[in-house]
Amino acid sequence: MKKALCTGSFDPVTNGHVNIFERAAKLVDELIVCVFVNKRKIPLFTLEERVDLLRESTLHIDNLTVDSYEGLVSDYVKQNDIDVVIRGLRSSVDFEYEYYQAQMLNHLVPNVNTIFLLTAPEFLFISSSGIRELAQFNGDVHKLVPECVEIALRTKQQISE
Repeated sequence: MKKALCTGSFDPVTNGHVNIFERAAKLVDELIVCVFVNKRKIPLFTLEERVDLLRESTLHIDNLTVDSYEGLVSDYVKQNDIDVVIRGLRSSVDFEYEYYQAQMLNHLVPNVNTIFLLTAPEFLFISSSGIRELAQFNGDVHKLVPECVEIALRTKQQISE
């Protein structure tokens, strides 16, 4: 049984992320989407909110579970018997960063491979940081994020006003 892991901060999850999850889930028996804490970022949504939004956004993917972790990806991989790490790529800039991350992971956990999935063309321009900025200025995020995320962004915006 192949178990795969998709990692990220998912602040917030976008339709581009969901597309990667849908495609990745078809390649493996079990897919875990794990929200990792990135100490270099100040999140808009709490860890718990991000997990909840991911769960709601991926209910239609039967072999997907959502988790969270505060630590190294390599430790999570070892603790959960992960076979493959799957990463989405939008551009060559993403590839350069992800390539070095994959090499480090392979150094720490040699038996785990990283698979890169190219983002579908209709999602190339979508990023979580872009969504946060767009929402901050009351921009239209309707076709860019799952409905639950759109609602959560509007709620956050109303609270901060």
